[in-house]
Amino acid sequence: MENTSTKAVYPKGLIRYAVLSFYLAQGLCFSSWASRIPDIKDLFAVDYAFYWGLILFLIPVGKFTAIPLAGYLVTNLGSRIMVQISILGYALSLFAIGSVSNVYLLGLFLFCFGVCWNLCDISLNTQGIGIEKLYGRTIMASFHGGWSLAACLGALIGFIMIVWEVAPFWHFTIITAIITCIVLISRKYLQDDVEAEVKDTKEPVADKMSFIRKPEKLLIQLGIVGLFALIVESAMFDWSGLYFESVLKVPKSLQIGFLVFMVMMTVGRFLTNYAYSLLGKQRVLQVAGALIFVGFMVSALFGGLFESMIVTVVVNSLGFMLVGLGISCMVPTIYSLVGAKSKTPVSIALTILSSISFIGSLVAPLLIGAISQAFNMKYAYMVVGLLGLCILLMTSFSKAFKIEESTK
Repeated sequence: MENTSTKAVYPKGLIRYAVLSFYLAQGLCFSSWASRIPDIKDLFAVDYAFYWGLILFLIPVGKFTAIPLAGYLVTNLGSRIMVQISILGYALSLFAIGSVSNVYLLGLFLFCFGVCWNLCDISLNTQGIGIEKLYGRTIMASFHGGWSLAACLGALIGFIMIVWEVAPFWHFTIITAIITCIVLISRKYLQDDVEAEVKDTKEPVADKMSFIRKPEKLLIQLGIVGLFALIVESAMFDWSGLYFESVLKVPKSLQIGFLVFMVMMTVGRFLTNYAYSLLGKQRVLQVAGALIFVGFMVSALFGGLFESMIVTVVVNSLGFMLVGLGISCMVPTIYSLVGAKSKTPVSIALTILSSISFIGSLVAPLLIGAISQAFNMKYAYMVVGLLGLCILLMTSFSKAFKIEESTK
């Protein structure tokens, strides 16, 4: 019979790599969807940008709907169980998206995709924070680096599938099978965290309600920065392929925007811990905000000025790479700060953080879709780029980040 606690049975290195494999599975699932968004859009013949924005809006609606459910389930069932359930649901939702031919069913499965996405985010990052505490040092960026590495691989696979004209159904079926194998192999090594949280809480229900009624100022500030970051991520995850296709009119063989973004995001995440040691977490976030701003402006202001298609692709790819490098450290740094600084139980803290930051996911598709329909997608990217300046300013003047700097 399988042991219900992995703490005393398996070495921490094995537990760490098991958790990492789930980050890999999540990243692969996500990028498989993101890489085929233009094909899904063409399959359903959606030409109206705002209407497509409404369809994409169902993903963050699902994510937002799952926030209270995630907090409850992860707190009561434990992240170990919920990671397994949510990642399988995530993969099956991807499979369903590739299987449907009705736009209403597409919307339903995108909603389910969002629900499982958020359940996976909160449960998996709860596992990650637990492993970080087990190691006694900051390793969250390596987990998110693994996610980005898998997402980069998924973007490359998606690019190959597009060039080979493989239907999304077969593409998503293969990815679902791979993720299922990962779950079956790694599930027994996951960390059981339910008992530890209960022991640390003398009055669980009362304490949890007090945290929700009056969240820490730190969580509110981190949540706002996370809100800006999620708008930026949504702009790149959901619209980068469409930007190359619709705005730049790039042929499919040169639509590498999402791929180069993911490559640079991956590189940035593996360099994040080193950047912490050189600059500190506050300065790293400041640099990240500046890179996001510059990257969007390079693409929006200069990306369409050249007659040569090759130069156009190079310039826009450079802009996307800067954004990828900037956004790479945002989520792992925010989650690491939660684990290091917050006095709220981890699952509750992440739920509060998600409640604030996921407003960005709700806003992004409608904002970008509306601006794109009224003007042009490059103007939407300029607006999103300004959020990089907001991140720079907030991380410069927020007391929470200044306090963190003194304890790095």
